[in-house]
Amino acid sequence: MKAKVFSTVGKIASIASLAALPLLANATSHDASAQNYPDRAVRIVVPFAAGGATDLFGRLIASELTGILKQQFIVENKPGGGGNIGSNQVAKSAADGYTLLFGAAGNIAINPALFSNMPYSPSKDLAPVALMGSSMNVLVVPSSLPVKSVQELIALEKAKPGELNYGSSGNGGTTHLSGELFNSTANTRIVHVPYQGSGPAMIDLLAARVQMMFDNLPSSMPHIQRGDLRALGVTGASRSALLPDVPTIAESGLPGFEATTWFGLFAPAGTPPAVIEKINAAVNQAMAKPEIIERLRKLGTDVATGTPDSFAELVKRDTEKWARVIKDANIVMN
Repeated sequence: MKAKVFSTVGKIASIASLAALPLLANATSHDASAQNYPDRAVRIVVPFAAGGATDLFGRLIASELTGILKQQFIVENKPGGGGNIGSNQVAKSAADGYTLLFGAAGNIAINPALFSNMPYSPSKDLAPVALMGSSMNVLVVPSSLPVKSVQELIALEKAKPGELNYGSSGNGGTTHLSGELFNSTANTRIVHVPYQGSGPAMIDLLAARVQMMFDNLPSSMPHIQRGDLRALGVTGASRSALLPDVPTIAESGLPGFEATTWFGLFAPAGTPPAVIEKINAAVNQAMAKPEIIERLRKLGTDVATGTPDSFAELVKRDTEKWARVIKDANIVMN
């Protein structure tokens, strides 16, 4: 009887071993593909038009990865739908590391709550690969406005509820949502005035037709330096090297306030972890170069890197934060 028991156990073990062979072969195949990756050209989809900051950043990293990984990384622009068209294309591509997405906070963390008809789910269909950089905005007011701090601005709004306006580059962007986050955090009712781009918004801000704006640093710097605009606070977690004397909004009496735009690479969900790790290591290597750090700083972007897991945590936090802001402000785009 004992011999039969052992024989049965042996058969079960053999069957289990045979069943595990395909899994082992698949894992081995993935490891081998990672070792050889990339063995052909890699496409980086930038879901925005050519010539913008996102496109320039995407082409910069494509050039660096081409040099580090010894294969062509080619940028392909697929604009439309607030970044959803190109992002959806990558989400539905083969999960082999040969089609990547250059993602930003807008198309990854903001769009899911902003659009009611999202064609894909960033959290389910895309895997964070490598964070590359982040940029903050600056809260600026016309020099003629009688406020010199965030708290004075809040006091002015309390004295004149509903009479202050803030301009933005358009509905749903970080210049808009930063203002809504400010309203919810400071318990103010500053009215949003959307423009077709930051240029027209800046014209009206300089003319004091709107009283404030959350603008990107590079475009506001000349006006701040000339004294036409006054910087009250920056939206990052720490102060900007470009404006070291300007406090963060968080340290100006609104703890926890942070509104940044980040940039990074994503892959279709299911891409082998070893391939993701290889791309991540190459991106971190590129972002450590002093010339890259300086080039991005001139564009108003700070280098920010980390692991795929830490990047995933950032995406999750921002997705939840912007969903709350969008819901509270009742913002919907189709």
